[in-house]
Amino acid sequence: MHLSTVILPVYRWREGQEVWRRAEELGLHAAYTYDHLSWQTFRGGPWFATVPTLAAAATATSRIRLGTMVASPNFRHPVPFAKELMTLDDLSDGRMTLGIGSGGTGFDAHTLGEPSWSTRERTDRFGEFTRLLSRLLTEDRTTSPDGVYYRADDAEMLPGSTQRPRMPFHIAAAGPRGMRLAAELGQGWVTVGDLELGPKAAATQIEKLREICAETGVDISDFEITLLNMPRSASERPLTSFDAFVDWAGRYREAGITELVLHWPVADSEFAAEVDLFERVATEGLAAAAS
Repeated sequence: MHLSTVILPVYRWREGQEVWRRAEELGLHAAYTYDHLSWQTFRGGPWFATVPTLAAAATATSRIRLGTMVASPNFRHPVPFAKELMTLDDLSDGRMTLGIGSGGTGFDAHTLGEPSWSTRERTDRFGEFTRLLSRLLTEDRTTSPDGVYYRADDAEMLPGSTQRPRMPFHIAAAGPRGMRLAAELGQGWVTVGDLELGPKAAATQIEKLREICAETGVDISDFEITLLNMPRSASERPLTSFDAFVDWAGRYREAGITELVLHWPVADSEFAAEVDLFERVATEGLAAAAS
């Protein structure tokens, strides 16, 4: 099992670079950041852009994996986004992971002034977006004229991805269509589980994913199965104590999760936690959970 973190893009870089470096020093598997234009509970305060933040993190670190948790079509088009991802993969020397999902309906989903998408349209867009993005990152030149929502015309991606055939896609999806997309294109799958049912719900989701993978001839054992802990869960607070983390991690290991993702502590926010406890969890927690 791996332990990773989400570092929110709320720091000016003179402070933020130390956070990303510290994540690497602690031996965390990956450091992700949110791909949002802002976050409801941080409105009125600093919130920096995803891609420049990851570019800076790539040059400030050398070993830890980096990525989005998660990107979405809410305000992106596959062609310029693929160019940015190709560049991030180069800057990080092949350490990028793309966490990607269909996107939510939160307040920043409408920043570009577009009308709300139905659930069906959102799912359709997600599939088309992800398939085109995969092509762009694996082909020198891509033409895709028949898309309903996204098209490319001789889009050149040179020199191409550092990781071959491209960086891993970790696809966040709870429904059957999204899980089938994960089986088709993903190297990992992301869930937040059920905020009240916890590991039991995760195990049920994983079994559904396993069935879909088996139907499509995909070996789920090759997948990274990621759980992102959301602090709004009343029943799961793994950073209240070291023992709480050990119990939490052990239960999710048994459920089939292979990567746990905790938020880097941000004081006076929903992501607040004791930094000393977080660092002990980062360095000792998984070993204790496995014993």
